[in-house]
Amino acid sequence: MHPAKSVILFTIASGAGYGLLFLLILGHMLGLFPTDSPLAWSSFGTAFLLIITGLLSSTFHLGRPERAWRALTQWKTSWLSREGILAIVTFVPTGLYGLLWIFASQSAIPALPIIGLAALILCAATVYCTSMIYACLKPVSAWHNRFVPMSYLALSLSTGALILNGILHLQGKNDQLFDMITIVLIIMSVIIKFFYWQFIDENKATSTVGSATGLGSMGEVRLLEAAHTEANYLMKEMGFQIARKHAKKLRNITFISGFILPIFLISLIGMINSSGMAQLIVITSILFGAIGIITERWLFFAEAKHTVSLYYGAKSI
Repeated sequence: MHPAKSVILFTIASGAGYGLLFLLILGHMLGLFPTDSPLAWSSFGTAFLLIITGLLSSTFHLGRPERAWRALTQWKTSWLSREGILAIVTFVPTGLYGLLWIFASQSAIPALPIIGLAALILCAATVYCTSMIYACLKPVSAWHNRFVPMSYLALSLSTGALILNGILHLQGKNDQLFDMITIVLIIMSVIIKFFYWQFIDENKATSTVGSATGLGSMGEVRLLEAAHTEANYLMKEMGFQIARKHAKKLRNITFISGFILPIFLISLIGMINSSGMAQLIVITSILFGAIGIITERWLFFAEAKHTVSLYYGAKSI
């Protein structure tokens, strides 16, 4: 599949934003974070900026972006529509929770835990719907498996944790507990990602030109002449190919930059007495994490092959 920049930005930015909101609200409900306005302003503001950026970027992949609102009308049958509706609805409890955190005392709002719980459920549901946009596609075997929703949810939490960890350190409000939580979430993400890579390597699609056309019983089937004189939409979007050796290199970059280096850098923070050096290290861990997640998401699309490519010259997928 063609790894469009707009879709890559959408899935990364919105996923990190919802992961940040989830951890921020859950941590506040559990008393892990101090109740003060600067932390709320910076964290909620960063999360909403990421989410809005991601949602807006997703419209650039549409042929007619001005008609994007129509996608919201197909919620009964479309995961894209469900994701769009939930993305909008989620702003209500998360925004309300943030406002109450900033302007009211937590003890004075009995309904705050209920609002927080609704926000947590909606954040997780929105990311799940995003993953199901791809996981529901049976013609793409690399996506139609249980590891795709698991990976999206885990990476949402780990990228959100990296950003929240940076905000806490920059404001001098972090302790080693959230450092450890961040490391655990990154480890969980890399384990799920390895299972995903192993699955798509060991479970190649069995479709061939013969099975796709129904002519396989008559002998070898091959394309005599292309159906089009120039590349069409299906060939551009569904027929993207990446060499195996390049995919292996990019997987290594994802593994090292997205998982190993952030874990190593965050582990160093507890051994450093200088707050300035700790802040520099945590910012560096975010930068490496960003390189890793961009590479991972590019690979997620580039390694996926659609069955329709069999009709345009591919021998198998």
